[in-house]
Amino acid sequence: MSEREAPIRVSLIGYGFAGRTFHAPLIRAVPGLSLDFVASRDADKVHADLPDVEVIDDPVRAATDPRADLIVIASPNDSHASLARAALVAGRNVVVDKPFTLALAEARELGALAHENNCLLSVFQNRRWDTDYLAIKQALGDGLIGEAMHLESRIDRFRPQPRQRWREQAGPGSGVLWDLGPHLVDQALQLLGWPDTVQASVAVQREGAQADDWAHVVLGFGRRRAILHAGMLAAGGSHRFLVHGTRGSAIKRQADPQEAQLIAGLRPGDAQWGVDDDDLFVYDDAGAARRVAVPRGDQSRYYAAIRDALLGRGENPVPPAQAIAVMAVLEAAIVSAREGRVVAPDFQVV
Repeated sequence: MSEREAPIRVSLIGYGFAGRTFHAPLIRAVPGLSLDFVASRDADKVHADLPDVEVIDDPVRAATDPRADLIVIASPNDSHASLARAALVAGRNVVVDKPFTLALAEARELGALAHENNCLLSVFQNRRWDTDYLAIKQALGDGLIGEAMHLESRIDRFRPQPRQRWREQAGPGSGVLWDLGPHLVDQALQLLGWPDTVQASVAVQREGAQADDWAHVVLGFGRRRAILHAGMLAAGGSHRFLVHGTRGSAIKRQADPQEAQLIAGLRPGDAQWGVDDDDLFVYDDAGAARRVAVPRGDQSRYYAAIRDALLGRGENPVPPAQAIAVMAVLEAAIVSAREGRVVAPDFQVV
């Protein structure tokens, strides 16, 4: 798409937690993007926040609307593939919230369809712009701990009572592995590359829970290992990242603040947006520790990159091949957890 004066018109499908908390404010923070359409069955809820948008009550019609330049799919996980397929067939550019799809074959199909129709297709891996991840990425890039040999990435929370929302109900695409796993896997692949092996275990631990609320995945990269973990019964929390390298270790204790900031009403451009005062701790080969300030986070940079890609000024920030690789690991993890064995992920793109 060539550069133009008119803004890129965006149609957002879904105005639940993800659409309302993340996509709408991040899209609206980026110059050159215009959130004009929202697909929802609750027009009053949408107009309470966004009085000027057109609300469309049919997600398929919103996905194929020729007035929209970019379709953003933030609907329940089991609808991602069908809505993305409809949008791509209609020649629309598409952003899909994670998880990309619920089956590796569907992810490959959508990648091929985007190529055939010359459409941008991207997955919303917004946590590549989190302070915790950026701190670890910078430390590794600067050689502060040498080669990373052991990485732990955890998203632990304390929510002993299951919530009445589709993400925690029984059904396709629910559970913590589908909810948080795509972020954990994507960040590990960005930091360490593609693994040779995947070993996983999932469990339902909370009383009354209907979907897995504990997940543990070990990725093997030859001699190196990555441990990815998510759980809902960690009252004291846990470190967000721990990395042991050939020259030392790095620990990022607290998670990025942007989700909490968005819920509290902060927006990109506000004075405290993306500011994280929890330093990275770096330990040298003698065990001595020093604090390293972490980079400022800004998840709106994902949508700024999407804008630039559509205008021919930059690359797709999360191209289909990277999203398919995440799906390959997730599918291998599901097979591993079900069958109790180590699985080699299939990274074939088509």
